[in-house]
Amino acid sequence: MPADRWFGVGSCAGARERAGARAVDDALVHDDPKLLIVFCSPAHDLRRSLRQIRERAGDVPLIGCTTAGEIATAGPSTDGVVVAALGGSGFAVRTTVATEVSGNLREAGARVARSLPDRADLPHKVVLLLSDGLAGDQQEVVRGAHGVLGAAVPLVGGCAGDDLKMSRTFQLYDDRILSDSVVAAGIASNAPLGIGVRHGWRRLGEPMLVTSSTGNRVHTLDDRPALDAYLKHLGASEPAHPDQEGLARLALTHPLGLSRPNGEDKVRFIRGGDFAQRSLSCIAEVPQGALVWIMEGDARSVLEATDAACGESLAALSGRSPLGMIAFDCIARRAVLGDGGTRSEIGRIAAMASGAPVAGFYTYGEIARTRGARGFHNQTLVVLSVG
Repeated sequence: MPADRWFGVGSCAGARERAGARAVDDALVHDDPKLLIVFCSPAHDLRRSLRQIRERAGDVPLIGCTTAGEIATAGPSTDGVVVAALGGSGFAVRTTVATEVSGNLREAGARVARSLPDRADLPHKVVLLLSDGLAGDQQEVVRGAHGVLGAAVPLVGGCAGDDLKMSRTFQLYDDRILSDSVVAAGIASNAPLGIGVRHGWRRLGEPMLVTSSTGNRVHTLDDRPALDAYLKHLGASEPAHPDQEGLARLALTHPLGLSRPNGEDKVRFIRGGDFAQRSLSCIAEVPQGALVWIMEGDARSVLEATDAACGESLAALSGRSPLGMIAFDCIARRAVLGDGGTRSEIGRIAAMASGAPVAGFYTYGEIARTRGARGFHNQTLVVLSVG
């Protein structure tokens, strides 16, 4: 690694008592750490893991969140702790947090966007966001941040998970454990930072018109109750009793795709349904009047998207080899790949990193804004390459 900047990753799979300590010890490969990024399974005692990390790393700025699975150079896990660390004089970092965000997600995005360090000697910048995806329409977070930063500063990150319970996620900020919050790190670097985005889904069947929606809740499709229309399109039978877990499993591999003028569909993760009102709830806005398709994918299309996202992020480094890579990968893609395909995907990411360490987690939504005001994604892979 260059003398003025470094990137390290440590991981510990399994709910081991000293998992946090082991992961941070491996991540701190040099002195002068500027930032710790922690991805932790909700199966762990969060307070104990965070305390172990703070005991080892002192008062180094820290952000993190709970997951629906973790990603490290050694492979994926579902019950582990992953710590990424970056440091050296080639980086400057400022962290911030917004709490109780569900009432005003756009203001939360604007608040955390002000974390960016003002360093003319470090011209390459990114704001890394970790949010509570269950708090409402996450596109509002991106809109708020974009309103402060404009088009010049990219955004990257993901939504915390809770192992598909869809009940409560946690965000980490220094020694605090929070919910209903957004944590952020503004990173300035003397070398490029690259972002890649791909999803690998394709349209299934005929389109439907969103005839009634409010924010991220879809009430009717083609003037039929949205839940009924969704199940009918998939040929799925109505369960005898309300079955949120069954709907979640079905939706993992069959999201909604919104038609866009550029021809690339925007994917929306269905987080649940109201079996009394017959509506669908998504992680982000589905506008009334939009044309939507049910989407599908397979291992081949998902892995092709993995290669493309990694390639796009590396191309932005202007020929430099990466110090490391951070992957924000939707849990739905893992459901398509299965255990073997998931290991293959992480192996492909590690291979494209050319020996550099890899960290990340399985998300409930992904953030990647490099152009325009939009930048919230569902069931997509987002890769940040650190040059």
